[in-house]
Amino acid sequence: MCSDTLWRASNPSIGDLEPDLPRDTFEIFNMDDHYRGSIWFRTKCSTNGSNYFSCETGDCRNGIMECAGINPTYPVTLLNFAVNNPVVSYGVSLVHGQNILVRIQPNGGTLVDGSGPCPMVDCNKELSSVCPLSLIKENKDGQYVGCNSACDVLKDPKYCCNGHGCQPDEISLKYKGLCPLAHTYPGDAKPPFYQCKGADSYAITLCPPL
Repeated sequence: MCSDTLWRASNPSIGDLEPDLPRDTFEIFNMDDHYRGSIWFRTKCSTNGSNYFSCETGDCRNGIMECAGINPTYPVTLLNFAVNNPVVSYGVSLVHGQNILVRIQPNGGTLVDGSGPCPMVDCNKELSSVCPLSLIKENKDGQYVGCNSACDVLKDPKYCCNGHGCQPDEISLKYKGLCPLAHTYPGDAKPPFYQCKGADSYAITLCPPL
């Protein structure tokens, strides 16, 4: 479990009116029967003397607690969902870096292609050990708070899948080595964006135990 309070956010919004999640919190939230978007979690959020709300990672830059469908500042770990009831597709993405560790565990269900039960996906290791210095995100005190993607920072086509056939690069391969069940570069299809039907729910664990 995470040691600090986190703040949930989503785009499109799933109604994050009270998204702060203290340690050891259990929360149930619902999605529409037709939804395609991302959920993420913001860290070290606070309100300043001018009543402006901001976060060290995952901030939405609008000064209020609810992101209201605004994309986050990077780096951020994304939980991607595509809901087309009764089929739900899901995945963990490091395409825009990492700020927390996450796990998605379907409760029951089988894969649409009939190959087996709906699998767990996660990224349960910090990228800090392989994150290049140029991609490290630090807070105002110089402390490590996340690792960026090469595309977002360097803007080099070879990292952004522009004209290179969406092949992994040396940085995304390092990320994949630590988190093989997460997508680490644009176009990454290993593992696939799983399509699941019949699951009762999807458990999202933040900072899951090893």
